[in-house]
Amino acid sequence: MLMNPVTAAVVPRGRNVLLSSVSSDSHTWNLVFLQLLLEEMGHRVVNLGACVPDELLIQECSVIRPDLVVISTVNGHGQVDGRRLIGKIRARPEIRHTPVVIGGKLGITGGAQEDTARRLVSAGFSAVFSDDAEPAALGRFLASLDRPRPHRQVVAS
Repeated sequence: MLMNPVTAAVVPRGRNVLLSSVSSDSHTWNLVFLQLLLEEMGHRVVNLGACVPDELLIQECSVIRPDLVVISTVNGHGQVDGRRLIGKIRARPEIRHTPVVIGGKLGITGGAQEDTARRLVSAGFSAVFSDDAEPAALGRFLASLDRPRPHRQVVAS
């Protein structure tokens, strides 16, 4: 199908991305920022918003079948809520292999984010972004999905 240049510039060619927070996180500005960032990169985003119960997120993943799930957390409970959530996602055959990333404030104790990130990757996340990661790190991760290699990453910044 040929598109005229105007239509081609408007139609996103990127991935379908499901964006959410963990169930205990009521922050929304991070989600707005990430949605705008991902859309600017050319991706289509379904933003489920804040305080999304695990079961609703999994149901939406099963229906939408996104190319990527992005989980953002600001309240510091990403480590606990994220581990629980990724276990449920990886237990579902229809979404088991969907890339899922988490980023933001992952714990409440400060420091040792690299250890936390390794544990979250071991639990099943495709990549983990610390709260001081630059926005371009997400773009680099998305580009890495096009390359044939393992996708599990720890992104410190």
